[in-house]
Amino acid sequence: MPEKLLKKTACTLSPLGDSAIVITFGNGMEYSVHKKIKLLKDLLEDEPFAGFIECVPAYTNLTVFYDPLIIYKEQNKSNGNETISPFEVVRSILEMKLQDLKEDKKLIHRTVTIPVCYGYEYGPDLEYVARYNDLTTDEVIHIHSTGEYLAYMIGFAPGFPFLGGLSENIATPRRSSPRMTIPAGAVGIAGMQTGVYPISTPGGWQLIGQTPTKLFLPNVNPPSLLQAGDIVKFHPITDQEYKEMILKEGVQ
Repeated sequence: MPEKLLKKTACTLSPLGDSAIVITFGNGMEYSVHKKIKLLKDLLEDEPFAGFIECVPAYTNLTVFYDPLIIYKEQNKSNGNETISPFEVVRSILEMKLQDLKEDKKLIHRTVTIPVCYGYEYGPDLEYVARYNDLTTDEVIHIHSTGEYLAYMIGFAPGFPFLGGLSENIATPRRSSPRMTIPAGAVGIAGMQTGVYPISTPGGWQLIGQTPTKLFLPNVNPPSLLQAGDIVKFHPITDQEYKEMILKEGVQ
C-alpha cells in the first residue's frame, strides 16, 4: 500500500501500520501547513466517520487512527462480498474530506498567557542565551515575553508544547549535553522553538525560566492545558510572585 499523492491539497497519504494513515502536507514549520492540518483535524472531529478513533497533529502531518474491524464490518454491510481493505476505505474517505477542505477559512486561535519567572535558579541558561546572542539578560527576557507563539504540536512528554514564532534574535542551539532531570514548568529554547516542560524529564533545551502554571492535567479531558493551534504569550513575574503562585497551587 504505497503512499498516494493528492494534488489538490498538495499532500500525501501513507499507511502507518494497519490502523492509521499519515497525511503529510509539507516539510517545514509553516503556518500554511499548520492551517491545513488544523482544518482537517477540526473537520474529522466535527464529522467523524464510522471507525474513527482520533487524529494527532504534528508539524507537517496529521495522523488519523481508526478501528479496522469497524471499517471492515461497515464495508461488508455496504458492498456485500466485495473486499476492500480498511486502509483503502479510510483513504477514500480522507480524500473526499480533503476535497471539501475550505482552505480560505480563517482559523480561530485560543490565546493562553503563561506567567514565567525568568533567571535565578529557574533559568540556569538565561545568561548563556544572552551571551550567545550578544544581548543582556533583560533583553532576552523582553524579547521572549513580548512574542506570540503558535503551538504547532503537543508531544515528547504529556502536554509539552512545541511553540513556533521565536525571534531569531534569541534563537539558541540545544545544549551539547542534555540534563538528566528538568523540573516541571521549566521554560526553554531550542533553535527557533520555545517550549515548557510539563513534567520532570530529561531534556536538552536551554532553560531561561520557570512557570508555576501546570500544563499536564491528568484529571482533565483533554489532559493538557495547551492544544495544537493555541497562541501562547509569556508574562514575566518576580521570584516572590512565583513562590506565592506555587503556594496557592499547593493549597488548591
